[in-house]
Amino acid sequence: MNEETAPPHIGGAELRALVPVERAVRVLGDALRGGLDPEDTPRRPVMDVPAGQLMMMPAAWDRYAGLKAVTVAPGNPGRGLPRIQGTYLLFDGETLAPLATLDGIALTSLRTPAVSALAVDHLARPGARTLTVFGTGPQAWGHVEALRAVRPVERVTVVGRDPGRTAAFAARCAGAGLEAAALTAGDPAVASAVAGSDLIACCTTARVPVFPGKLTRDDATVVAVGSHEPDAREIDEDLVARATVVVEARGAALAEAGDLVVPLRTGTIAVGHLAGNLAELVTGAVEPAPGPRVFKGVGMAWEDLVVAAAAYEARAAR
Repeated sequence: MNEETAPPHIGGAELRALVPVERAVRVLGDALRGGLDPEDTPRRPVMDVPAGQLMMMPAAWDRYAGLKAVTVAPGNPGRGLPRIQGTYLLFDGETLAPLATLDGIALTSLRTPAVSALAVDHLARPGARTLTVFGTGPQAWGHVEALRAVRPVERVTVVGRDPGRTAAFAARCAGAGLEAAALTAGDPAVASAVAGSDLIACCTTARVPVFPGKLTRDDATVVAVGSHEPDAREIDEDLVARATVVVEARGAALAEAGDLVVPLRTGTIAVGHLAGNLAELVTGAVEPAPGPRVFKGVGMAWEDLVVAAAAYEARAAR
């Protein structure tokens, strides 16, 4: 393949221009309403390597197929590098000819918050205005932007481990027109922030719950997206047991979501406790019960494909 026939590359800035988060939420919902079944997405192969993990995420839907090659390097933040990196390759669904490559970091940073926002739009009460975010990385910022797209968020409290990064994140929120506060993990004020929040987004690398679930209000909605391993979790059994729990896909969640695998293993909940997957939520088959609502995401290949295809079509239409 020479330079003249090589597929175009869509970088991060172009991706966000082609598919703003509001459009990403819309195209993901359209795909689910159009018949995309998240349960059909194949499991991603994961290979442990000395520096972390290699993952391959293939999917096919409608007129496209795609593959994301992802790396997870826990030591990278200490080097000033992203923890998650990758590249996406979009193919024509009929001929399997390559159509475009995309910045995998930017794609992940867009589609994960957009998926969360889609779930929140169907779970959270319309007037949700207060948000607590655990984490200070790209996913945390992406969730601030995405949740603002579906709810009238006015106040954000950010909880992080590093005081400097946490303060800088709060300043970024304030610069975006939000009332913002910064708390360091372990500060007693975190409990008050959680108890006063309409929305809670967990976007961390934590392996144990980041707050006591009993603090969560009955009318609150919690999103947990930071872990994709069966022994790592951000929310505890108390919250899971009280909540209407929605997942991207049952198969993926039961294999990878420690937030659910651990309480299932201990008998705190049964498989039937899961209220439904994202397609069932979007199409109206899930009726939230009284109590908190939880969306647990592990990240799935169909999400990358839908957003990548939207970017490719928007670029072609220019």
